Amino acid sequence: MASSDSTPDDDPRDEPVPISPLERALHAARALVLADLAAREVVAADVVSMVEESIVERRWWVEQWPEGVEYVAGLVAQDVQDALLEAYGRWPLCPVCEAGDPHALEVEPELGPDPHWVCHQAGVKVAAVGTLGSR
Repeated sequence: MASSDSTPDDDPRDEPVPISPLERALHAARALVLADLAAREVVAADVVSMVEESIVERRWWVEQWPEGVEYVAGLVAQDVQDALLEAYGRWPLCPVCEAGDPHALEVEPELGPDPHWVCHQAGVKVAAVGTLGSR
């Protein structure tokens, strides 16, 4: 039986693989949007597929414009909101306005860091993207 000089702790496969800023941003955006979808109980397989399609498109977008990496969460939220509008209707509905027609929240800023869900009718920030369930 041949002996080995290496120990199981020396296995190079145990080394952590560094994650690029782009991949970190995409993973965070996915988690934030999925959290908002789950908070509003809108997490069906086809909806998760909408999130994944947006992630693929935004990966390409940030590869073309690396400075836009900090905008990914808001853009994914907007992409999913648009896809849901086409397939099902408005999302997320505003929890602030009790009177009048139901309306969707919007992501602000449209292209910027620290995106929030905003009700333009009441003129208030409702929640940061990813925190709709904490209201």
